[in-house]
Amino acid sequence: MTKRRRAAAVIVRDGLVLMVRERGRGPSGRHDGQEYWTLPGGGIGVDETAEDAVRREVVEEVGLWPVAVRYLLDVPYPSGLTSCFAVQVADGEPRLGDDRLPCDCPAMVGVDWVPLPQLQTETPGLPIPTMIVVWEPPT
Repeated sequence: MTKRRRAAAVIVRDGLVLMVRERGRGPSGRHDGQEYWTLPGGGIGVDETAEDAVRREVVEEVGLWPVAVRYLLDVPYPSGLTSCFAVQVADGEPRLGDDRLPCDCPAMVGVDWVPLPQLQTETPGLPIPTMIVVWEPPT
């Protein structure tokens, strides 16, 4: 894990959590690598708070307008510690943002509403996956 700080949005609607589908760089050096789903989010800018970053990332990645943001917790993530926020958004449907960034970042390839896991918890709240990874089956 790197020391890069990130912010991510937990957006829940009708028992589903909004996730961005991404592909990493693969053998060709292009975005033909591992596929995974992650919460909308990204790096926190130098002059930006984590809350400002999560608001910006929600608009950029999924085209929704945040109306309320509440800090939840920090979680480890492959590219750095991530501050997760519960984000309430204005009405509207998500759309995939523009991903033409001049960096080696993974490429966003889709936006999906993913069912929340049906897990029994001992504390109140919802079990939220921060990342879902596609693993190749063993041969």
